[in-house]
Amino acid sequence: MKIFDRNRDELPLNKGLEDALTYQKLSPEKLEQQDMERVFARLFSSDDGRKALAYLQMMTFHRALAPTSSDMELRYVEGQRAMVATILRLIDRGRKG
Repeated sequence: MKIFDRNRDELPLNKGLEDALTYQKLSPEKLEQQDMERVFARLFSSDDGRKALAYLQMMTFHRALAPTSSDMELRYVEGQRAMVATILRLIDRGRKG
């Protein structure tokens, strides 16, 4: 599997980087809700994590579309907002423990 294969003349990604960018398969028993809540709380507790979260909020909640935006555009943005809202809920639950 070659990721970001836009130009056939470019060299493929090295195997280590390609593996890091590939979806990590986890078994369902490792995806328990409370564990994932704590994971998200830890992930976004660092300075970089808080900056990344602020950026996601700015890009989703602090953005308005034009009145002429299509239904497809509105649904796309609402999907992004829903994902960031889910992340915020996971962080909040993870901090409360």
